[in-house]
Amino acid sequence: MNRIVLYTVLLLLTGKIAAQDRIPKVEALLEKMTLEEKIGQLNLLTPGGGIATGSVVSENVEKKIKAGQVGGLFGVAGPEKVRQAQEIAIKNSRLKIPLLIGSDIIHGYKTTFPIPLGTSSSWDMDLIQKMAEVAAKEATADGINWNFSPMVDIARDPRWGRISEGAGEDPYLGSAIASAMVRGYQGSDLMDARTMMACVKHLALYGAVEAGRDYNSVDMSKVKMYNQYLPVYKAAIDAGVGSAMTSFNDIDGVPASGNKWLITDLLRKQWGFEGFVVSDYTSINEMTAHGLGNLQDVSALALKAGLDMDMVGEGFLTTLKKSVEEGKVTEEEITTACRRVLTAKHQLGLFNDPYRYSDKSRPAKDILTAENRKLAREAAKRSFVLLKNYNNTLPLQKTSTIALIGPLANNKNNMLGTWAPTGDPQLSVPVLEGFKNVAPKAHVTYAKGANITDNPDLAERANVFGTRVEIDTDPEALLNQALNVASKADVIVAVIGEASEFSGEAASRTNLSLPASQKKLLKVLEKTGKPMAIVLMSGRPLTIEEELDLPASIVQVWHPGIEAGNAIADVIFGDYNPSGKLTATWPRNVGQIPIYHSSKITGRPAPKDNNHQKFKSNYLDVHNDPLLVFGYGLSYTDFAYSNLRLNKTEVSDRESITVSVDVTNTGDFDGEETVQLYLKDVVRSITPPKRQLKGFKKVFLNKGETKTVSLTLTPEHLKFYNSELKFIAEPGDFEVFVGTDSNAEHKAEFTLN
Repeated sequence: MNRIVLYTVLLLLTGKIAAQDRIPKVEALLEKMTLEEKIGQLNLLTPGGGIATGSVVSENVEKKIKAGQVGGLFGVAGPEKVRQAQEIAIKNSRLKIPLLIGSDIIHGYKTTFPIPLGTSSSWDMDLIQKMAEVAAKEATADGINWNFSPMVDIARDPRWGRISEGAGEDPYLGSAIASAMVRGYQGSDLMDARTMMACVKHLALYGAVEAGRDYNSVDMSKVKMYNQYLPVYKAAIDAGVGSAMTSFNDIDGVPASGNKWLITDLLRKQWGFEGFVVSDYTSINEMTAHGLGNLQDVSALALKAGLDMDMVGEGFLTTLKKSVEEGKVTEEEITTACRRVLTAKHQLGLFNDPYRYSDKSRPAKDILTAENRKLAREAAKRSFVLLKNYNNTLPLQKTSTIALIGPLANNKNNMLGTWAPTGDPQLSVPVLEGFKNVAPKAHVTYAKGANITDNPDLAERANVFGTRVEIDTDPEALLNQALNVASKADVIVAVIGEASEFSGEAASRTNLSLPASQKKLLKVLEKTGKPMAIVLMSGRPLTIEEELDLPASIVQVWHPGIEAGNAIADVIFGDYNPSGKLTATWPRNVGQIPIYHSSKITGRPAPKDNNHQKFKSNYLDVHNDPLLVFGYGLSYTDFAYSNLRLNKTEVSDRESITVSVDVTNTGDFDGEETVQLYLKDVVRSITPPKRQLKGFKKVFLNKGETKTVSLTLTPEHLKFYNSELKFIAEPGDFEVFVGTDSNAEHKAEFTLN
């Protein structure tokens, strides 16, 4: 034991081990381990059974566990299966080291919540944290102790399918959501068997892939990184996330999984991260395709960069010992990585009880409970965004005669959305069923009306994880059935949009409009002259300029999750007044992409009235403004803002400012409004954004009620990273805008001295 203590002290003195790593049990174990066993702890495998995100499935997994060559598994779930895996490690390997059991639990486990882009539209941090808590409780009941979530990548290009998995385009809102999710998953005590270790991903910049094409390159300045893309990852680190996952893209020409500046200099030294770093699915191996060498070369590069665990690729397992022998890596570097993995297992309590996540009584008590489904319904309806309410068609009367039409109107397979591998689509509530549950006295008739798409190639690609698109071979008959149903109704509700796998990983698109089959359906329904409400499902912003011009109301419902139909009916029939706000800008067409609210003003800005001028920064064929701005979302009621004021107009760099505004519900319904605060730095040393979100608060107002809403601007809100990457606030004038979206017009000013 003296030798272990001496070893630890020496490492501390030389700065090779962080303070949190001083765990006697871990150090004692490291002393016993052979080089091969240390390398084994850096190996993460999947025996198959879940949804793979690559073409590789691990082989001879049981044999490798017995040989001490596996540190963790994913794709394994259920108390008995997890116990069986742990028993192989505990009873058959030499050192009896328990396994990490991971999974992608992106928006709920068995109780599937709306896709993350949808839940971000709630702007409700308490709700988001609660959803993460429920996801952790369900997943741990099924034996999982490590979650590959939250996905926090900033995304400003809706062609990228994985925009569906994150919180949209804004680093301030995204940071708040990242923190809430980490707190929800990990709780206050990772030793609690109802909590799990979170893994922030994808480090870094993955949402900025060129052309919106998944796995593509990323190239951006450090100033843009620090100010706009990195804050969300740092927020998760500051919230105490236990692990991080590298991204597929390169950064400054070096793939993330082998990027020492990213993993060691930024993540560990600048941000103080003390957890462990795992690669994404075979991303170490894929550095060979990037052009950085053979498997031994890139595995050594990744280890020396500071990456600790190799997901599925087995490059560490098969090459690191040889690299030690050849002097390309050191055993000390392997020991450091192993220490981080073992520390995570200690933090989860696995050394005390490797079977603590294998309680057979828990699934029945904790998974898919009525309480959990109630939260899923609440989360879904709070995520919906009312884009248009033509002639106040909505909400509908519960005694109406309704033609419910559309390829997603009576469809279970697409309600959960992308990246819901642990959910069961057949347990979801379709819209037709929800209408009958919420409005049993309404006369509802249904017709499919159209296929999601008539394109068999697109359908085949969307059906990779099961049937999402079924193509009826007689589209004209579908249209005729829809017209017949519509002719007998008071109002039409058209449920249209994307199949769930039209977005998500490896689901980039260049055409973001509705499929031709659904466009044709809407035009036919419009010609009936009947009042119409469109329920729009998608995993991303779409280009719907044509649909927004229709004489119809539109509710964006994303992919709402297991309680989809009930939640949609709650909003359509007015049991809940929609309060969602967009967290990603919606373009008029793909030619405007990338488009986002905090872009910079150029030296030749386009006229504010959108009248075209030569030699200005505008298009010939469309004006610059997006179709729908960041923060946009209507209500069944109306809100009026007045009396914007600041408690001071001159501040030092140590003072905060209180921003207050009066908000009045001037309409006929009770409702919620998300008050948004944006800041503009008028003059500074590098080009400022037009405005940046720096505060928000959701407030409930009864009809006719007025409330004063106060938000605080702290000294930190005024800071930015300058050209030398120093985080500073510069003296000068600032403008504050408060209102209902990013076009807020109520303005006040102050000066930083």
